[in-house]
This record gives sequence, C-alpha cells and structure tokens, in this order.
Amino acid sequence: MRNGRPITRVWFARDRNDRITAEIIGLCRKANIPYSKVERSFLDRLSRDTVHQGFAAQAAAKAYTPWRTMLLEATAREQCPLLVVLDEVEDPHNLGASIRSAEALGAHGMVIPKHRAAPLSAGADRASAGALEYMPVDRVANIAQTLDEMKKEGLWIFGAASDTGLSIYEADWTVAAALVMGGEHKGLTPLIQKKCDIIVHIPMSGQVNSLNVSAAAAAILSEINRQRRMR
Repeated sequence: MRNGRPITRVWFARDRNDRITAEIIGLCRKANIPYSKVERSFLDRLSRDTVHQGFAAQAAAKAYTPWRTMLLEATAREQCPLLVVLDEVEDPHNLGASIRSAEALGAHGMVIPKHRAAPLSAGADRASAGALEYMPVDRVANIAQTLDEMKKEGLWIFGAASDTGLSIYEADWTVAAALVMGGEHKGLTPLIQKKCDIIVHIPMSGQVNSLNVSAAAAAILSEINRQRRMR
C-alpha cells in the first residue's frame, strides 16, 4: 500500500486495534480502498488456513519489468548495475526469500524463467516480506539467451557453484554484474555455466557443504554490498 500497489479490498480482524491497524485504515481512506472488520475465522478461510497476522488484502498481480529497464534505472541513480538471475528455482519460498535478500542488499532487479520455475505467486510474495513491492522482476523465455544479451549490455556474468571457481571474497564485484543462481536440485546447468564469465563459490567451514539458494544468495549479495560500499 505504501508503494502504490493496486489494492481492491482490505480485511482486518476485529480484535486488531493498534498502530499498524490505524496506519492501514489511513492508507485505505487515502487511496479510497474499501476495508472491513471481520472475524478471524473469515481471514482463516480467506487465506486458506495459512498463518496470517489479522490482515488480508486482495491485490493486483505484480507487473513484470524488463531487465533492460532495471539497467536504465540503476544508471539513472548513478549506480553500478547488479541483477540477480534465478534459473529453475521451483520453491516459492526460496524465490520470495531471494527477492527479500536481493532488495535488502542493493540489487537492482531479478530475472526468472517462464518455465520450470516458481512464478510470482502469493507464497513467493509472502516469503519476500514486502520486498517484492520494491524489487523489479523480469520473466524471460530463455535464460541462456538472456545472459548473452546481458553481456552485450556490458554486464559480467557470475555463476554461483558449490565448490569450484573463485571464492566470493576473491572476485571483484564492483563491475556491472549479473549473479546467476541455480535451482534447488541441480544447481547451475552445464549450459548456463558455459554462459558465465566467472564461476564463484562460498567457502564453507562446517560439515554441511551447501546452502539453499536463498541463503547462498544472501551470503554472496552481502559480500557484493560490502565491496561496493568500500569502493
């Protein structure tokens, strides 16, 4: 609501009477959005028994943004572009959590494929904890072809693998970059690895030798953010 997402209607539990509720009501009145006080059982049914905090909203679908527009917006802010590309990430929670990390750590947008990947569903939106409202996302037919096009636009393509390539702490992240993360089951496919300019990995110290895609994205993006702030 703060970011102007089209909202059709808002419901909130009768027992909610706090600052957050007052802010939501104020935003509804300002934007002329209908709202209703309801029983929590109604919200339970509306949210299909997923956990809620006493609020629900009916919103328009998230509009996709072309990745070239993301580059233009980064340039307009006089910032070095950073895109995150997720290839075949099928878990909506992983997608949403990755969007949350990308937005919090300074990425200018995310690119996902149309096929064999989680869409921008309600589950992904919820897992992003609000970050989806501020993170542009593009959905493309062919990731490999898109990476070729990104190279032509001047981006360096970094692929994240489990134990090969440069350490993320050795790589230079201060260039215009696209970070490519593979899916939960196979990681980066051989074709996508061939499209990458540089392969990087996260040095591991524990007995578990891998992270899920959203945790790995957060770790790498944190190092990117650190290097760019130092520069």
